[in-house]
Amino acid sequence: MKKLDVTIKLLLCLPLMFISLSCQDDYGVTGGQKHTEPPVLVSTNPASGGSVSPFADGIELLFDKEVTVVDLTMIQLPGATVTGFSSVENTLTLTIDNMIDNTDYTLTIPKGAIKGVPGILNQEDISVKFKAGAIPEIPKTLVTQNPSSQAQKVYNFLIEKYRNKIVSGTMAKVNWNTEEADRVYRWTGKYPVLNTFDYVHHYASPANWIDYSNTTVVEDWWNNNGLVSIMWHWNVPATEGSSDYAFYTEGTSFDITKVFTDGTYENTHVKNDLDKIAGNLLLLQAKNIPVIWRPLHEASGGWFWWGAKGADAYKKLWIMMFDTFKAKGINNLIWVWTTETGDESWYPGDAYVDIIGRDIYNNTDVSSLYSQYRSIRKLHQNKMVALSECGNVANITVQWEALAQWSWFMPWYDYDATDESVHIHATKEFWTEAFKSEKVITRDQMPGLK
Repeated sequence: MKKLDVTIKLLLCLPLMFISLSCQDDYGVTGGQKHTEPPVLVSTNPASGGSVSPFADGIELLFDKEVTVVDLTMIQLPGATVTGFSSVENTLTLTIDNMIDNTDYTLTIPKGAIKGVPGILNQEDISVKFKAGAIPEIPKTLVTQNPSSQAQKVYNFLIEKYRNKIVSGTMAKVNWNTEEADRVYRWTGKYPVLNTFDYVHHYASPANWIDYSNTTVVEDWWNNNGLVSIMWHWNVPATEGSSDYAFYTEGTSFDITKVFTDGTYENTHVKNDLDKIAGNLLLLQAKNIPVIWRPLHEASGGWFWWGAKGADAYKKLWIMMFDTFKAKGINNLIWVWTTETGDESWYPGDAYVDIIGRDIYNNTDVSSLYSQYRSIRKLHQNKMVALSECGNVANITVQWEALAQWSWFMPWYDYDATDESVHIHATKEFWTEAFKSEKVITRDQMPGLK
Protein backbone atom coordinates (compact mmCIF):
# COMPACT_ATOMS: atom_id res chain seq x y z
CA MET A 1 0.00 0.00 0.00
CA LYS A 2 2.82 2.39 0.78
CA LYS A 3 4.32 1.98 -2.69
CA LEU A 4 0.91 2.60 -4.29
CA ASP A 5 0.48 5.79 -2.24
CA VAL A 6 3.78 7.14 -3.52
CA THR A 7 2.80 6.39 -7.10
CA ILE A 8 -0.51 8.17 -6.70
CA LYS A 9 1.19 11.19 -5.21
CA LEU A 10 3.66 11.39 -8.12
CA LEU A 11 0.87 11.16 -10.67
CA LEU A 12 -1.05 13.91 -8.95
CA CYS A 13 2.02 16.17 -8.95
CA LEU A 14 2.85 15.74 -12.63
CA PRO A 15 0.08 18.07 -13.94
CA LEU A 16 1.16 20.70 -11.43
CA MET A 17 4.78 20.40 -12.57
CA PHE A 18 3.72 20.72 -16.23
CA ILE A 19 1.63 23.79 -15.48
CA SER A 20 4.52 25.35 -13.58
CA LEU A 21 6.98 24.72 -16.42
CA SER A 22 4.63 26.09 -19.09
CA CYS A 23 3.58 29.23 -17.25
CA GLN A 24 5.30 32.50 -18.17
CA ASP A 25 6.70 34.84 -15.59
CA ASP A 26 6.03 38.56 -15.43
CA TYR A 27 8.58 39.19 -18.19
CA GLY A 28 6.87 36.94 -20.74
CA VAL A 29 9.52 34.25 -20.34
CA THR A 30 8.73 30.55 -20.24
CA GLY A 31 9.56 28.92 -16.93
CA GLY A 32 12.76 26.93 -17.06
CA GLN A 33 14.12 29.14 -19.93
CA LYS A 34 14.23 32.41 -18.10
CA HIS A 35 16.46 35.18 -19.56
CA THR A 36 16.87 37.84 -16.97
CA GLU A 37 18.29 40.54 -19.27
CA PRO A 38 16.09 42.59 -21.61
CA PRO A 39 17.21 43.28 -25.20
CA VAL A 40 19.81 46.02 -25.44
CA LEU A 41 19.96 48.37 -28.44
CA VAL A 42 23.47 48.34 -29.92
CA SER A 43 23.12 50.64 -32.95
CA THR A 44 20.64 51.99 -35.50
CA ASN A 45 20.64 52.75 -39.21
CA PRO A 46 20.39 55.68 -39.51
CA ALA A 47 22.34 56.46 -36.36
CA SER A 48 20.44 58.44 -33.78
CA GLY A 49 20.63 62.06 -34.84
CA GLY A 50 21.46 61.04 -38.41
CA SER A 51 19.62 61.40 -41.70
CA VAL A 52 17.75 59.03 -43.99
CA SER A 53 16.09 59.37 -47.37
CA PRO A 54 12.37 60.17 -47.09
CA PHE A 55 11.87 57.24 -49.47
CA ALA A 56 13.73 54.79 -47.23
CA ASP A 57 11.86 51.53 -46.78
CA GLY A 58 12.65 51.21 -43.10
CA ILE A 59 14.73 51.87 -40.00
CA GLU A 60 17.14 49.16 -38.82
CA LEU A 61 17.79 48.53 -35.12
CA LEU A 62 20.60 46.18 -34.05
CA PHE A 63 20.19 44.53 -30.63
CA ASP A 64 22.45 42.31 -28.55
CA LYS A 65 20.09 39.41 -29.17
CA GLU A 66 17.32 38.42 -31.53
CA VAL A 67 14.12 40.34 -30.86
CA THR A 68 10.56 40.41 -32.07
CA VAL A 69 7.73 42.91 -31.86
CA VAL A 70 5.06 42.13 -29.29
CA ASP A 71 2.66 44.97 -30.24
CA LEU A 72 3.35 47.05 -33.34
CA THR A 73 0.64 49.56 -32.43
CA MET A 74 2.64 50.61 -29.39
CA ILE A 75 5.56 51.83 -31.50
CA GLN A 76 5.27 55.57 -32.11
CA LEU A 77 6.57 57.75 -34.95
CA PRO A 78 4.64 61.05 -34.90
CA GLY A 79 4.24 62.52 -38.38
CA ALA A 80 4.77 59.21 -40.18
CA THR A 81 3.54 55.61 -39.96
CA VAL A 82 5.14 52.35 -38.83
CA THR A 83 3.44 49.82 -41.09
CA GLY A 84 5.27 46.57 -40.36
CA PHE A 85 8.45 44.85 -39.19
CA SER A 86 10.85 42.03 -39.93
CA SER A 87 13.45 40.38 -37.72
CA VAL A 88 16.59 38.67 -38.99
CA GLU A 89 18.98 37.45 -36.28
CA ASN A 90 19.72 40.49 -34.11
CA THR A 91 18.41 43.12 -36.56
CA LEU A 92 14.87 44.45 -36.26
CA THR A 93 13.67 46.42 -39.31
CA LEU A 94 10.64 48.68 -38.94
CA THR A 95 8.85 49.55 -42.17
CA ILE A 96 8.16 53.29 -42.33
CA ASP A 97 5.73 55.13 -44.58
CA ASN A 98 4.53 58.71 -45.16
CA MET A 99 7.80 60.40 -44.25
CA ILE A 100 8.18 63.99 -45.42
CA ASP A 101 11.49 65.38 -46.59
CA ASN A 102 13.39 67.89 -44.41
CA THR A 103 11.49 66.73 -41.32
CA ASP A 104 12.75 65.65 -37.88
CA TYR A 105 11.33 62.44 -36.42
CA THR A 106 11.51 60.62 -33.10
CA LEU A 107 10.91 56.88 -33.08
CA THR A 108 9.79 55.56 -29.69
CA ILE A 109 9.56 51.89 -28.76
CA PRO A 110 7.78 51.92 -25.38
CA LYS A 111 8.42 49.50 -22.56
CA GLY A 112 6.85 46.14 -23.34
CA ALA A 113 6.61 46.64 -27.14
CA ILE A 114 9.40 44.19 -28.03
CA LYS A 115 11.08 41.20 -26.42
CA GLY A 116 14.02 38.91 -26.86
CA VAL A 117 13.59 35.59 -28.69
CA PRO A 118 13.40 33.86 -26.27
CA GLY A 119 13.72 36.52 -23.64
CA ILE A 120 12.04 39.21 -21.65
CA LEU A 121 10.23 42.36 -22.65
CA ASN A 122 12.15 45.61 -23.00
CA GLN A 123 11.96 47.30 -19.62
CA GLU A 124 12.54 50.90 -20.72
CA ASP A 125 11.48 53.12 -23.60
CA ILE A 126 13.82 53.11 -26.60
CA SER A 127 14.11 56.39 -28.49
CA VAL A 128 15.81 57.12 -31.83
CA LYS A 129 15.92 60.59 -33.36
CA PHE A 130 16.61 61.04 -37.07
CA LYS A 131 15.82 63.35 -39.97
CA ALA A 132 14.23 62.60 -43.31
CA GLY A 133 16.66 64.33 -45.64
CA ALA A 134 16.15 66.55 -48.64
CA ILE A 135 14.90 65.40 -52.03
CA PRO A 136 16.93 66.65 -55.03
CA GLU A 137 15.55 69.89 -56.40
CA ILE A 138 13.62 69.71 -59.64
CA PRO A 139 15.77 71.33 -62.32
CA LYS A 140 14.27 74.48 -63.81
CA THR A 141 15.79 73.77 -67.19
CA LEU A 142 13.47 72.13 -69.70
CA VAL A 143 14.79 69.32 -71.88
CA THR A 144 13.79 71.37 -74.93
CA GLN A 145 16.68 73.57 -75.99
CA ASN A 146 16.00 77.32 -75.87
CA PRO A 147 12.38 76.85 -74.80
CA SER A 148 9.82 79.53 -75.51
CA SER A 149 9.29 81.99 -72.69
CA GLN A 150 5.71 80.75 -72.32
CA ALA A 151 6.79 77.10 -72.00
CA GLN A 152 9.32 78.11 -69.36
CA LYS A 153 6.72 80.13 -67.45
CA VAL A 154 4.28 77.20 -67.40
CA TYR A 155 7.01 74.83 -66.23
CA ASN A 156 8.12 77.26 -63.52
CA PHE A 157 4.51 77.59 -62.38
CA LEU A 158 4.17 73.81 -62.08
CA ILE A 159 7.39 73.61 -60.07
CA GLU A 160 6.26 76.42 -57.79
CA LYS A 161 2.93 74.71 -57.05
CA TYR A 162 4.26 71.16 -56.85
CA ARG A 163 3.47 69.57 -53.47
CA ASN A 164 1.84 72.82 -52.38
CA LYS A 165 -1.25 72.65 -54.55
CA ILE A 166 -2.65 70.45 -57.31
CA VAL A 167 -3.72 71.57 -60.78
CA SER A 168 -7.14 70.37 -61.97
CA GLY A 169 -7.55 69.01 -65.50
CA THR A 170 -9.96 67.43 -67.96
CA MET A 171 -9.66 65.37 -71.13
CA ALA A 172 -11.19 66.51 -74.40
CA LYS A 173 -14.02 64.26 -75.47
CA VAL A 174 -12.32 62.31 -78.28
CA ASN A 175 -9.96 64.96 -79.56
CA TRP A 176 -10.36 68.72 -80.22
CA ASN A 177 -12.80 70.35 -77.82
CA THR A 178 -13.47 71.37 -74.23
CA GLU A 179 -16.72 69.46 -73.74
CA GLU A 180 -15.71 67.83 -70.45
CA ALA A 181 -14.33 71.08 -69.06
CA ASP A 182 -17.59 72.80 -70.00
CA ARG A 183 -19.53 70.07 -68.15
CA VAL A 184 -17.42 70.59 -65.03
CA TYR A 185 -18.17 74.32 -65.26
CA ARG A 186 -21.91 73.65 -65.50
CA TRP A 187 -21.66 71.39 -62.47
CA THR A 188 -19.48 73.60 -60.26
CA GLY A 189 -19.37 77.12 -61.69
CA LYS A 190 -15.61 76.77 -62.21
CA TYR A 191 -13.33 75.53 -64.98
CA PRO A 192 -10.41 73.18 -64.46
CA VAL A 193 -6.99 74.60 -65.30
CA LEU A 194 -5.70 72.07 -67.79
CA ASN A 195 -7.43 70.70 -70.88
CA THR A 196 -5.84 67.81 -72.76
CA PHE A 197 -6.47 67.60 -76.48
CA ASP A 198 -5.66 64.59 -78.68
CA TYR A 199 -4.22 64.29 -82.20
CA VAL A 200 -5.96 60.92 -82.49
CA HIS A 201 -7.47 61.74 -85.90
CA HIS A 202 -4.37 63.25 -87.46
CA TYR A 203 -4.65 60.85 -90.42
CA ALA A 204 -8.02 62.42 -91.41
CA SER A 205 -7.23 66.08 -90.75
CA PRO A 206 -8.06 68.39 -92.39
CA ALA A 207 -11.65 67.32 -92.92
CA ASN A 208 -15.04 68.92 -92.38
CA TRP A 209 -15.34 67.06 -89.07
CA ILE A 210 -11.75 67.44 -87.80
CA ASP A 211 -9.16 70.07 -88.66
CA TYR A 212 -6.17 70.48 -86.37
CA SER A 213 -5.02 73.51 -88.34
CA ASN A 214 -8.02 75.36 -86.87
CA THR A 215 -6.54 76.18 -83.49
CA THR A 216 -9.36 78.41 -82.24
CA VAL A 217 -10.43 76.09 -79.42
CA VAL A 218 -6.86 75.84 -78.13
CA GLU A 219 -6.29 79.58 -78.44
CA ASP A 220 -9.46 80.33 -76.49
CA TRP A 221 -8.42 77.99 -73.69
CA TRP A 222 -4.94 79.50 -73.43
CA ASN A 223 -6.22 83.07 -73.67
CA ASN A 224 -8.49 82.38 -70.68
CA ASN A 225 -5.44 81.41 -68.60
CA GLY A 226 -5.91 77.67 -69.07
CA LEU A 227 -3.01 75.28 -69.57
CA VAL A 228 -2.87 73.32 -72.83
CA SER A 229 -1.96 69.65 -72.85
CA ILE A 230 -1.92 67.44 -75.94
CA MET A 231 -1.52 63.68 -76.25
CA TRP A 232 -1.43 61.47 -79.32
CA HIS A 233 -3.23 58.20 -79.78
CA TRP A 234 -1.07 57.51 -82.80
CA ASN A 235 -3.27 55.84 -85.40
CA VAL A 236 -1.48 53.92 -88.15
CA PRO A 237 -2.88 51.84 -91.04
CA ALA A 238 -4.19 48.41 -90.08
CA THR A 239 -2.02 47.02 -92.87
CA GLU A 240 0.16 48.65 -95.48
CA GLY A 241 -2.06 50.63 -97.86
CA SER A 242 -5.21 50.11 -95.76
CA SER A 243 -7.72 52.89 -95.22
CA ASP A 244 -8.51 51.47 -91.78
CA TYR A 245 -6.49 52.87 -88.89
CA ALA A 246 -5.74 51.66 -85.38
CA PHE A 247 -3.54 52.45 -82.40
CA TYR A 248 -4.18 49.23 -80.48
CA THR A 249 -1.67 46.46 -81.16
CA GLU A 250 -4.41 43.98 -81.99
CA GLY A 251 -5.77 46.27 -84.69
CA THR A 252 -2.64 46.73 -86.81
CA SER A 253 0.33 44.84 -88.21
CA PHE A 254 2.49 47.97 -87.99
CA ASP A 255 5.96 46.91 -86.76
CA ILE A 256 7.83 49.45 -84.65
CA THR A 257 11.13 47.59 -85.08
CA LYS A 258 11.08 48.44 -88.81
CA VAL A 259 10.59 52.16 -88.22
CA PHE A 260 14.34 52.75 -87.96
CA THR A 261 15.31 51.16 -91.26
CA ASP A 262 15.35 53.61 -94.17
CA GLY A 263 13.11 52.64 -97.04
CA THR A 264 10.67 50.50 -95.09
CA TYR A 265 6.97 51.26 -95.17
CA GLU A 266 7.03 51.84 -91.41
CA ASN A 267 9.97 54.26 -91.63
CA THR A 268 8.33 56.33 -94.35
CA HIS A 269 4.98 56.41 -92.57
CA VAL A 270 6.40 57.47 -89.20
CA LYS A 271 8.49 60.22 -90.78
CA ASN A 272 5.44 61.57 -92.61
CA ASP A 273 3.32 61.47 -89.45
CA LEU A 274 5.99 63.23 -87.39
CA ASP A 275 6.25 65.93 -90.06
CA LYS A 276 2.49 66.41 -89.95
CA ILE A 277 2.29 66.61 -86.16
CA ALA A 278 5.28 68.94 -86.10
CA GLY A 279 3.41 71.25 -88.45
CA ASN A 280 0.42 71.29 -86.09
CA LEU A 281 2.63 72.03 -83.09
CA LEU A 282 4.39 74.82 -84.96
CA LEU A 283 1.00 76.46 -85.57
CA LEU A 284 0.54 76.68 -81.81
CA GLN A 285 4.11 77.81 -81.29
CA ALA A 286 3.57 80.66 -83.75
CA LYS A 287 0.73 81.84 -81.50
CA ASN A 288 2.91 81.60 -78.38
CA ILE A 289 0.93 78.68 -76.93
CA PRO A 290 3.03 76.24 -74.86
CA VAL A 291 2.05 72.57 -74.86
CA ILE A 292 2.34 69.98 -72.11
CA TRP A 293 3.15 67.17 -74.56
CA ARG A 294 2.36 63.54 -73.57
CA PRO A 295 2.97 61.14 -76.47
CA LEU A 296 3.57 57.37 -76.61
CA HIS A 297 1.83 56.73 -73.31
CA GLU A 298 1.27 53.45 -71.41
CA ALA A 299 3.85 51.71 -73.56
CA SER A 300 5.01 48.78 -71.44
CA GLY A 301 1.52 47.30 -71.28
CA GLY A 302 1.91 46.41 -74.94
CA TRP A 303 -1.68 47.23 -75.87
CA PHE A 304 -0.52 50.10 -78.13
CA TRP A 305 1.62 49.35 -81.19
CA TRP A 306 4.43 51.60 -79.95
CA GLY A 307 4.88 49.28 -76.97
CA ALA A 308 4.35 45.96 -78.72
CA LYS A 309 7.99 45.08 -79.37
CA GLY A 310 9.76 45.94 -76.15
CA ALA A 311 11.58 48.74 -74.41
CA ASP A 312 14.49 49.29 -76.78
CA ALA A 313 12.36 49.95 -79.86
CA TYR A 314 10.05 52.16 -77.83
CA LYS A 315 12.87 54.34 -76.51
CA LYS A 316 14.32 54.69 -80.00
CA LEU A 317 10.96 55.94 -81.25
CA TRP A 318 10.68 58.44 -78.38
CA ILE A 319 14.14 59.83 -79.12
CA MET A 320 13.41 59.86 -82.86
CA MET A 321 10.35 62.02 -82.18
CA PHE A 322 12.33 64.27 -79.82
CA ASP A 323 15.15 64.77 -82.32
CA THR A 324 12.74 65.34 -85.22
CA PHE A 325 10.90 68.10 -83.35
CA LYS A 326 14.19 69.62 -82.24
CA ALA A 327 15.45 69.72 -85.82
CA LYS A 328 12.25 71.50 -86.87
CA GLY A 329 12.75 74.19 -84.25
CA ILE A 330 9.85 73.24 -81.99
CA ASN A 331 10.53 74.81 -78.60
CA ASN A 332 7.12 75.13 -76.95
CA LEU A 333 6.90 71.61 -75.49
CA ILE A 334 7.04 70.26 -71.93
CA TRP A 335 7.65 66.53 -72.34
CA VAL A 336 5.65 64.08 -70.19
CA TRP A 337 6.46 60.36 -70.06
CA THR A 338 3.79 57.98 -68.72
CA THR A 339 5.06 55.17 -66.52
CA GLU A 340 3.43 51.84 -65.80
CA THR A 341 4.31 49.50 -62.94
CA GLY A 342 7.74 47.90 -63.29
CA ASP A 343 8.76 49.65 -66.51
CA GLU A 344 12.04 51.24 -65.41
CA SER A 345 13.81 49.91 -68.51
CA TRP A 346 11.35 51.78 -70.73
CA TYR A 347 12.31 55.23 -69.48
CA PRO A 348 13.78 57.33 -72.32
CA GLY A 349 16.09 59.18 -69.93
CA ASP A 350 16.25 62.45 -68.02
CA ALA A 351 17.53 64.27 -71.11
CA TYR A 352 14.23 63.60 -72.91
CA VAL A 353 11.62 63.89 -70.14
CA ASP A 354 10.45 66.81 -68.00
CA ILE A 355 7.58 65.27 -66.01
CA ILE A 356 6.49 61.73 -65.13
CA GLY A 357 2.82 60.75 -65.47
CA ARG A 358 0.86 57.80 -64.11
CA ASP A 359 -2.54 56.62 -65.42
CA ILE A 360 -4.75 54.99 -62.77
CA TYR A 361 -8.28 53.63 -63.11
CA ASN A 362 -10.74 51.92 -60.77
CA ASN A 363 -8.70 52.32 -57.62
CA THR A 364 -10.22 53.92 -54.54
CA ASP A 365 -7.64 52.44 -52.17
CA VAL A 366 -5.82 55.53 -50.91
CA SER A 367 -2.86 53.57 -49.57
CA SER A 368 -2.38 51.99 -53.00
CA LEU A 369 -2.60 55.37 -54.74
CA TYR A 370 -0.03 56.83 -52.37
CA SER A 371 2.20 53.79 -52.81
CA GLN A 372 2.20 54.26 -56.57
CA TYR A 373 2.97 57.96 -56.22
CA ARG A 374 5.76 57.24 -53.75
CA SER A 375 7.35 54.54 -55.90
CA ILE A 376 7.56 56.91 -58.87
CA ARG A 377 8.97 59.70 -56.70
CA LYS A 378 11.58 57.30 -55.36
CA LEU A 379 12.73 56.35 -58.87
CA HIS A 380 12.53 59.86 -60.34
CA GLN A 381 13.35 62.18 -57.47
CA ASN A 382 14.27 65.09 -59.75
CA LYS A 383 10.97 65.04 -61.68
CA MET A 384 7.42 66.14 -60.90
CA VAL A 385 4.81 63.38 -60.92
CA ALA A 386 1.30 63.84 -62.31
CA LEU A 387 -1.89 61.77 -62.27
CA SER A 388 -1.94 62.10 -66.03
CA GLU A 389 -5.12 60.05 -66.48
CA CYS A 390 -7.56 58.71 -63.94
CA GLY A 391 -11.05 57.35 -63.54
CA ASN A 392 -13.00 56.10 -60.54
CA VAL A 393 -10.29 56.93 -58.02
CA ALA A 394 -10.40 58.20 -54.45
CA ASN A 395 -11.32 61.85 -54.14
CA ILE A 396 -8.51 64.31 -54.51
CA THR A 397 -8.64 65.71 -50.98
CA VAL A 398 -8.20 62.25 -49.46
CA GLN A 399 -5.34 61.47 -51.83
CA TRP A 400 -3.64 64.74 -50.99
CA GLU A 401 -3.95 64.17 -47.25
CA ALA A 402 -2.41 60.72 -47.76
CA LEU A 403 0.57 62.50 -49.39
CA ALA A 404 -0.24 61.45 -52.95
CA GLN A 405 0.57 64.99 -54.02
CA TRP A 406 0.35 64.85 -57.80
CA SER A 407 1.24 67.87 -59.94
CA TRP A 408 -2.15 67.60 -61.64
CA PHE A 409 -5.03 65.18 -62.00
CA MET A 410 -7.01 64.52 -65.16
CA PRO A 411 -10.08 62.26 -65.24
CA TRP A 412 -10.83 60.65 -68.58
CA TYR A 413 -14.03 61.65 -70.32
CA ASP A 414 -17.15 59.50 -70.03
CA TYR A 415 -18.36 58.12 -73.34
CA ASP A 416 -21.83 59.30 -74.48
CA ALA A 417 -22.30 61.08 -71.16
CA THR A 418 -24.80 63.82 -70.42
CA ASP A 419 -24.85 66.11 -67.40
CA GLU A 420 -27.51 63.94 -65.79
CA SER A 421 -26.23 60.47 -66.73
CA VAL A 422 -24.19 58.21 -64.49
CA HIS A 423 -20.52 59.08 -64.76
CA ILE A 424 -17.92 56.39 -64.31
CA HIS A 425 -14.63 58.24 -64.40
CA ALA A 426 -15.50 61.39 -62.46
CA THR A 427 -18.91 62.19 -61.05
CA LYS A 428 -20.44 65.54 -60.25
CA GLU A 429 -19.75 64.77 -56.59
CA PHE A 430 -16.08 64.08 -57.38
CA TRP A 431 -15.67 67.48 -59.01
CA THR A 432 -17.70 69.33 -56.40
CA GLU A 433 -15.62 67.85 -53.62
CA ALA A 434 -12.35 68.58 -55.45
CA PHE A 435 -13.18 72.23 -56.03
CA LYS A 436 -14.03 72.72 -52.35
CA SER A 437 -10.41 72.05 -51.44
CA GLU A 438 -8.06 74.98 -51.06
CA LYS A 439 -5.34 72.71 -52.44
CA VAL A 440 -7.03 72.36 -55.86
CA ILE A 441 -6.31 75.10 -58.39
CA THR A 442 -9.14 76.12 -60.75
CA ARG A 443 -8.78 78.22 -63.89
CA ASP A 444 -10.11 81.41 -62.30
CA GLN A 445 -7.17 81.26 -59.87
CA MET A 446 -4.53 81.10 -62.58
CA PRO A 447 -2.03 83.88 -63.17
CA GLY A 448 -1.32 85.10 -66.69
CA LEU A 449 1.62 83.11 -68.06
CA LYS A 450 1.82 84.72 -71.46
